[in-house]
Amino acid sequence: MPILRMRLTGSDDDVRAISNLLQSLDGIEHVEEVADMMDRMDDADSSSAGLSESNGPDAHEIEVEAGNAATARKVREAVEALAFDMDVLVEFEEEED
Repeated sequence: MPILRMRLTGSDDDVRAISNLLQSLDGIEHVEEVADMMDRMDDADSSSAGLSESNGPDAHEIEVEAGNAATARKVREAVEALAFDMDVLVEFEEEED
């Protein structure tokens, strides 16, 4: 089964809307927001802590298990269209063969 991994840059509400879309599509086996394992560079002791340039939308990672390759293509197209409409940045992680 194809697994799509995507990184979204947006608010919690944006991620919730995209997750709801994913769960409504036929052929989706599993949708999960996975924890970001990478620490952010901005910490409390950083010289840039609290600057407005550092305060932007959050990054979220979502993993989707699709039933087949055709469903995976539909997922990608649907997410890209919704992200465009919502002005959210989405990046898909390509699987290595």
